[in-house]
Amino acid sequence: MAKRLFDLMCAFLGLLVLSPLILIIAICVLCSGRGPIVFAHERMGRDFKPFKLLKFRTMVDGASGPSITIRGDKRVTAVGRVLRRSKLDELPQLINVLKGDMSLVGPRPEVREYVERFRNDYKTILTLRPGVTDEASIVFRHEDAILASGDKPEEKYLSEVLPRKIELAKRYVTNRTFFGDIRIIFRTLGRL
Repeated sequence: MAKRLFDLMCAFLGLLVLSPLILIIAICVLCSGRGPIVFAHERMGRDFKPFKLLKFRTMVDGASGPSITIRGDKRVTAVGRVLRRSKLDELPQLINVLKGDMSLVGPRPEVREYVERFRNDYKTILTLRPGVTDEASIVFRHEDAILASGDKPEEKYLSEVLPRKIELAKRYVTNRTFFGDIRIIFRTLGRL
């Protein structure tokens, strides 16, 4: 209950304080080409309930292809590259926090396909609300570059990156504390 209250308060204040920046980003995304300003993508939430994860649109409208993006992906717009590098594309997730889909800190939400592949692990992980940030967000801050270093990015993600993320998420589930969450928030902000 205290975590949810903290999430609500921080998300509301974050949206309020960052509203000028959010407006500027929205205008930049609008000017970057056709398509919506905010992109909604299905992810798996607490107790395996799907929800729409919100992000600023960083790709050209109608882009198709793998759900994994690597550095230099041609689908990403020039504005999108800046937003992704700075992680500002994630700001709309504060709305997900207000709605109760997400928490500020918790295991990052994953797409249904990958959750189903590792369902036994996610039975533990999805006892919590997914988070805007977590330890894996810090460790894999430059995930797009890591995945670009191989010939088969999706295979690399499934065999190397995702298992490590799952390990960190399960560790968070069993060892989470309020002050641990505060530490993750400050470490995330420090990496921006």
